[in-house]
Amino acid sequence: MYRVSGKQLILLGLGSALLAAAIVACAQRILDNKKIAIEPLAIADPSVATDEQNNIEVYREVSPGVVNITSTSYVQGWFGAYPQEGTGSGSIIDMEGHILTNYHVVQQSSQLEVQIENDKYPARMVGVDPDNDLAVIKVNAPRDHLRVVQLATSKGLLVGQKVLAIGNPFGLQRTLTTGIISGLERPLREPAGRTIEGAIQTDASINPGNSGGPLLNSHGQMIGINTAIISPNGQGSVGIGFAVPVDIAKKIVPELIAKGYIARPWLGVSTMPLSQNIAKAFRLPVDEGMVIGSVYRGGGAAAAGLRGAVIRESFFGNASLEQLGDVILAIDRQPVRNGEEFQHALREKKPGETVQVEVLRQGKRLTIPVRLSERPQDSR
Repeated sequence: MYRVSGKQLILLGLGSALLAAAIVACAQRILDNKKIAIEPLAIADPSVATDEQNNIEVYREVSPGVVNITSTSYVQGWFGAYPQEGTGSGSIIDMEGHILTNYHVVQQSSQLEVQIENDKYPARMVGVDPDNDLAVIKVNAPRDHLRVVQLATSKGLLVGQKVLAIGNPFGLQRTLTTGIISGLERPLREPAGRTIEGAIQTDASINPGNSGGPLLNSHGQMIGINTAIISPNGQGSVGIGFAVPVDIAKKIVPELIAKGYIARPWLGVSTMPLSQNIAKAFRLPVDEGMVIGSVYRGGGAAAAGLRGAVIRESFFGNASLEQLGDVILAIDRQPVRNGEEFQHALREKKPGETVQVEVLRQGKRLTIPVRLSERPQDSR
């Protein structure tokens, strides 16, 4: 029989105690996170509260979780590089210090600083998604300084529904504005030229500095991320603002935190809309589609045998279209007549999937299977 000495008993007891303490600490941390994530906000039922009371309660409960972001970049001038600052807003989304904001708020930043209530903390970039103008940054702040902004859903929203926006317009800390949903499913063109689908339109005042802050429902839950305005004079709000639906953020944030980017599907071609002049010059039986300009080596299109245009450059630098490449007419039977439809046809696809690409080649319609690859990060 194995005999245990007194010393071994003491060590065994000490080890067990330490293990138990570690398990309890981990369990408590998990419970604390869950408690914060699901604990209801102290906001009265909006159907029985006055509008004023609702505004006050939403602001009181949510504003501590809305931060001011200062982004510093360095610009090269005649006398060397000098710092240039920009400001925006963001929402704390978990107890690890992750903050959701707009990509254009932190774009090309060399240094990030976040103000939570009255305290300032350095922040680092975690992940960006320029296609949806979203980004995640992170601060190492004490847990008792972090107030999580709860995420609702952008499904089932109604025009006329009350919304509230909290942000830092023109650097004014944690400003509340209110309004309604003015429209739904608006296409919103982001700075790089791609289109964010299904944006929420609101008349709640959104101004420079509000970007990245939350658009909230009357229960104090985020339904969108304030992103853009239409401003004819370029100065401020005229009552037409747009927010990225929160369901887009909920879908991509885990991947941004895990990988730092979103893996997008890529056909491996450059394209341009088919013009009437080209259709007429080459006597095509169609007048809509996307002309393949280049086929990139190593992409799915190259492996499938899709053909690009042949362009001849003259001695004087002029270029002429000598031979027309394939014209993409549809992807998985979804018509592709312009850049937006081309983008939409691939939006829900994933790298590694195979799509059926219908093309016009030398007057004949062909359907060619193409395996999508992952879009390189520098081919936006």
